[in-house]
Amino acid sequence: MRLAMLAPIAWRTPPLHYGPWESVTSLLTEGLVARGVEVTLFATLDSVTTATLDGVSPHGYAEDPSMDGRVWEALHVAHALERSGGFDLVHNQLDWLPLAFDRFAGCPMVTTVHGFSGAGILPAYGRSRSAFVAISESDRSTELDYAATIHHGVDPAALAFRATPGEYLVSFGRIHPDKGTADAIAIARACRRRLVICGIIQDERYFAERVRPHVDGDRVVYLGSVGRDRAAEVLGGAAALLHPIHFDEPFGLSVVESMMCGTPVVAYRRGSMPEVVDEGVTGFLVDGPEAAVLAVGAAAGLDRRAVADRSRARFGAGRMVDAYLRLYEKLLS
Repeated sequence: MRLAMLAPIAWRTPPLHYGPWESVTSLLTEGLVARGVEVTLFATLDSVTTATLDGVSPHGYAEDPSMDGRVWEALHVAHALERSGGFDLVHNQLDWLPLAFDRFAGCPMVTTVHGFSGAGILPAYGRSRSAFVAISESDRSTELDYAATIHHGVDPAALAFRATPGEYLVSFGRIHPDKGTADAIAIARACRRRLVICGIIQDERYFAERVRPHVDGDRVVYLGSVGRDRAAEVLGGAAALLHPIHFDEPFGLSVVESMMCGTPVVAYRRGSMPEVVDEGVTGFLVDGPEAAVLAVGAAAGLDRRAVADRSRARFGAGRMVDAYLRLYEKLLS
């Protein structure tokens, strides 16, 4: 099989710190190559891969203010589709833009729908000939037909198990009202526990008004967007991850990464969380800050080995690779 993997180009593949779509794309690409699939990764030219690397963007546009993301994504898609006749299948990880031009592709396309940025992009999906993959049952649109639901995978080798954590709580993800960073601060304060916050600042006003005034370097610590090695250290050292989301999370990579370290999760019951968190085994689902405060102690008392084992069995990268291989074979047959 000759596969063209069309990666996002906001960040490098794999990303140095933030970049969930690029992270999943990298894990899938490397897993496919390890299984003998001939993969060409269309990504930023500073990407690191065992596949054949191709592309036009020198690096991620999100880290270079001089680059217009709309322009570079259009150039990136055009470059990949121009070469698509040499492949059996194009796997699109880049949201809606390639779908608008999939009739010009030289082979069939499959698209992983990482999450809808809004209803306004649905016409691109509805008119496309691509097959679609949902990353959770909760994120399926009633307006689309799907070839499969495949949960994201995470590399267990990059997330060492930690049997004995510290007492602090952690909030891990972009700083944005959707992620409920301010809720995490209030929950940690009510529990009388330290809170460590990691993530890019995606909403400057929210950070300035709701987060930064509470950051004192002691009871509330903000580490910024940390790399993969530091992420495992911070997540594994926490008593629990707080995930008080205010939107319907399509999947939640940080939740799985935390659980793989053995750190249980307290999450609001929204989006994919009932699919990802095994209630009473890997964490607890709650319906607001008061319930979260009550759940923290119970979560911290869970068997951390059981948390890690369950998440590794359900969300290991190998399981994701196997699922995509079965889908590719089905589509090409």
